[in-house]
Amino acid sequence: MPRVLRTLTGLRVRLVVAFTVVAVAATVTTGALTFREARTGVLQQSQDAVIEDFRHRVNTLVPNYRFPPDEADLTSFAADVARGGPSQDWRVLVAFHGTSATSAPGDAFAELSPAMREAVRSRLATVFQRVTRDGHPSLVVGMPVTFAGPYVTARGASGLEVYLTVPQREEQGYVDALVTAIERATVPALALAVLIALLAARGVLRPVRALRRATRSIAEGRLDTRLAVQGSDELADLSRTFNETAAALEGSVAELRRMEAGARRFAADVSHELRTPLAAMSAVTDVLDEDAAGLDDDTAMAVRLISEETTKLAGLVDDLMEISRFDAGAAALHLDEIDLAECLRRTLAARGWLDTVETGLPAPGTLRGRVDPRRLDVVVANLVANALRHGAPPVRLHLRAQDDPGAGRRAVIAVRDSGDGIPDDVLPHVFDRFYKSDSARVRSEGSGLGLAITTENVRLHGGTVRAANHPAGGAVFTVVLPLPAEGAPERTTTSRGDRP
Repeated sequence: MPRVLRTLTGLRVRLVVAFTVVAVAATVTTGALTFREARTGVLQQSQDAVIEDFRHRVNTLVPNYRFPPDEADLTSFAADVARGGPSQDWRVLVAFHGTSATSAPGDAFAELSPAMREAVRSRLATVFQRVTRDGHPSLVVGMPVTFAGPYVTARGASGLEVYLTVPQREEQGYVDALVTAIERATVPALALAVLIALLAARGVLRPVRALRRATRSIAEGRLDTRLAVQGSDELADLSRTFNETAAALEGSVAELRRMEAGARRFAADVSHELRTPLAAMSAVTDVLDEDAAGLDDDTAMAVRLISEETTKLAGLVDDLMEISRFDAGAAALHLDEIDLAECLRRTLAARGWLDTVETGLPAPGTLRGRVDPRRLDVVVANLVANALRHGAPPVRLHLRAQDDPGAGRRAVIAVRDSGDGIPDDVLPHVFDRFYKSDSARVRSEGSGLGLAITTENVRLHGGTVRAANHPAGGAVFTVVLPLPAEGAPERTTTSRGDRP
């Protein structure tokens, strides 16, 4: 449904509708004006011809009759005028001082209105009116006779009135044919308007679609995408602006990548160069630790401090080397099918945490998965060490299987402490490199890279890791690892170095 609504409100539909509305308005307006002018022309021509013939006939016949006329003269005069029409449809009414006669006996002459008769008597001019009766149009013409023979010296009204009714069926046929022609022309005009609208919309939308494809290509990382600029209109300006923006973005991203690659190389080179002197320092501090018992207190304290700091520095260098491998995409994943619960127990035992950490692990052999044992050991060790360092006892480690119909079977590892939890403003950054939640703390026991390394190792397995505050108190870190189908061949995967 949203897709349909999007289509109905799209630019193509709006352009077609706009063109169609304009075409309809133009067609209707043109048709109406054409119809009005044509109708007026047809009726005017017919009207002028009828009035001219009528006048000529009356003026020709009036001198042949005596004046004042009687009823017989009026009847004869009406019949003579009616016979003079170009067709047999003329109907004539003659009136003189209350006496009237028609060309057709018994004709009521219903088309003649009292207002028209009054206009003929008062204006002393020819009056006409178009009348429609029972659906049939007619032209009614009335004129007064202003003289009646040679014995009349004034050109005043003689009292003789002559009225003519002529059907306008032929003229109405012309008008109807004109309406039909306009209606028939409207449909092709609208079809042509829609076709023009589609072509115009296609011309407008072609660069818009190209811009959309180019934008999507930029979003997918192909920063060298450019648009072909054609013409000099607004769309061409938009294409040029897009190309300029894409070029600037490509340059900025290239510079950032160059700087990032340089920073990674620097960290890797420094870490590599530090390993040799650190190895020598570690060997010396081991010797000094053995002899510290025979030294005086101040010297022994200094020796132990040097030994502890050397150990921390060695751990930081190892973490930097590990992060550098992730960044370079050289981190290898060596999968092996192992007992996950037993792997977690070995992690705790190797670090002396069996008596410190509460565990909720399944029975041996009940939950097996294909993972990299070394990297899983690093993940669990970093999470437990973080809980012991920044939380409060008791620290709990749980492992369980979870079946998800959409994602398949997964292993869920949860590490929870009983401390104050993680502040809300810190939660989004707990997996960032070198992030310190306590700004007042100058130094910490960790390198600041443990959780970042944990994230990379989990992602390398195709899993997820998240941090949250438990409703009962304390922080809880949850790792979800996919469990491939049993019997799948062992494989080695290399990290691509993707960043979150």
